[in-house]
Amino acid sequence: MLPKKKIGISAIPAVLLSMISIQSGASLAKQLFPVLGISGVATLRIGMSAIVLFGFFRPDFRNLKQKELLLGLGYGACLGAMNLIFYFAIQRIPLGLGVTLEFLGPLVLALMGSRKAIDLIWALLAGLGIFLITPRGDSSADMWGIVLAILAGAFWAGYIVIGGKISKVMKSGDAVTLGMLFASLFVIPIGVLSGDLYILNGNLLLLGLAVALLTSAIPFSLDMGALRQLPSKTFSILMSLHPAFAALSGLIFLNEQLNLIQGIAIGCVIAASIGATLTVKK
Repeated sequence: MLPKKKIGISAIPAVLLSMISIQSGASLAKQLFPVLGISGVATLRIGMSAIVLFGFFRPDFRNLKQKELLLGLGYGACLGAMNLIFYFAIQRIPLGLGVTLEFLGPLVLALMGSRKAIDLIWALLAGLGIFLITPRGDSSADMWGIVLAILAGAFWAGYIVIGGKISKVMKSGDAVTLGMLFASLFVIPIGVLSGDLYILNGNLLLLGLAVALLTSAIPFSLDMGALRQLPSKTFSILMSLHPAFAALSGLIFLNEQLNLIQGIAIGCVIAASIGATLTVKK
């Protein structure tokens, strides 16, 4: 019998720090929307992350294999699309709700191919959460924001799948840097064409650097290292806490107070994600 895979003691704290970093950075990014626009903030986030990562890891891409190049391209496409679409979503809806809806991507990924009856319960529980979030009356969410957040979740699922694969064939730092460089190729042209970057100054560049570090460079590097140490099930359980961290960050930094129904909806999605992770057959 093969020995059980040991979990590095630093892996779990790394994932928790990654989530705190991402949601804190998302709150800062949302505060920049009125000044730089969504495309401008996304461009700064991705572009500056690529520069920081390349300078820190100094990867040598001269001998990249075709498989590594294709995985990096897919990884970068998911990163770029996920970030840009999510920003458009949280412009319309509170951060906590946006992340909750986005998290449906990883949840559906966990449930795909399942044949267990109990997993139907998790799907229904997640569906209940979505029903509770759906705008009714004077809800603080709107339908376009919901659709965009769910679409961002689809790219989040792709990030998890491809990230797990590329982490097995490349060094963590090299993989994240390659993905971020490809993401820049997708996002930067959109930011330039939008005209949002024409008002850039020193202060905005520093804020953009902070967003880049908090939401991309730091957490994606932590995730990549954790994926090499943690079983996918453990990683997924920890990732299930993202909506809770987002709701807390939105409350602290953006004064986005959720009502009881919205809080229950977030709880439903978190419970469904944890339950699915524990019961879905791998």
